[in-house]
Amino acid sequence: MSIDEAIAKFHDYIAHERRLAVGTVGNYMADLRDFSDFLLRLEVRELEEISSREVREWQMEHLGRGEAAGTVKRRLSSVGSFFRYLRRHGLFDRDIMAKVSAPRQPRRLPVFFKEGEVEHLYDEGLFGDDFLGRRDALMLRLLYETGIRRSELAGLRVGSADLSALTLKVLGKRNKERIIPIESELAHNISDYLALKQQEMGESEWLFVGRKGRQITVDEVYRVVRKYMSMLSNADRISPHVFRHSFATHILNEGGNIQAIKELLGHADLATTEVYTHVTREHLKQVYKHAHPRSRKSE
Repeated sequence: MSIDEAIAKFHDYIAHERRLAVGTVGNYMADLRDFSDFLLRLEVRELEEISSREVREWQMEHLGRGEAAGTVKRRLSSVGSFFRYLRRHGLFDRDIMAKVSAPRQPRRLPVFFKEGEVEHLYDEGLFGDDFLGRRDALMLRLLYETGIRRSELAGLRVGSADLSALTLKVLGKRNKERIIPIESELAHNISDYLALKQQEMGESEWLFVGRKGRQITVDEVYRVVRKYMSMLSNADRISPHVFRHSFATHILNEGGNIQAIKELLGHADLATTEVYTHVTREHLKQVYKHAHPRSRKSE
């Protein structure tokens, strides 16, 4: 089988059978097209011709360009998923990734917004009083108060919010549902927004829509976050995912339970959530450094 044919089969699998998010599918395909182009330069066109050597050479080419270890690791993960799919479906009979080691990368702590910065999301006058302003305000407050991913936000339906039970039903990765509690003020904001949306945009199953009444895209969510948080925060990085980090970090700083945060975030593995404990330790060190009298004397 040709490499291009195999990639096309893998695309159908992740897009239609696994139904991964459009952005995730796009990332997989970009990495696999890059790998395929590299193999073509080596005059490798058939699956049977690929070995661990070609994968390692492809990896070294990207590292040699100065590409970050994390980016190269993600590329290798895409290729690894591709070959796992091929083996499971009887299209390839060797585990060539077993002899490929991903580059090590320094552990980076998650970036998060300061509590004082996100508090400005509740200021009067920050958002316009028209439909888009009210929509943007609700989007950002939902991201912060629930910790959901931008794809999960874009996928919310009108019926996702149970305003009487004060809960939000979220469809996460691998179509796994989870229920997140919301507080009464946020429920009131959702109710007001739904009334305005009905008036301005008419019927739609989607909670968040754009100017033409269509479901909002993940790129639009990103642009809205950048628009407002660039004015409010001096964080090193500004994106919807930073709200997710902020949600977890702020709860931990207030004594929240790590297991409960894992469930709220929809993490499959507690180890993924535990990175936030390192963030809170750093936060405590900074509080101590700037507030404890003995610490100040040693400066």
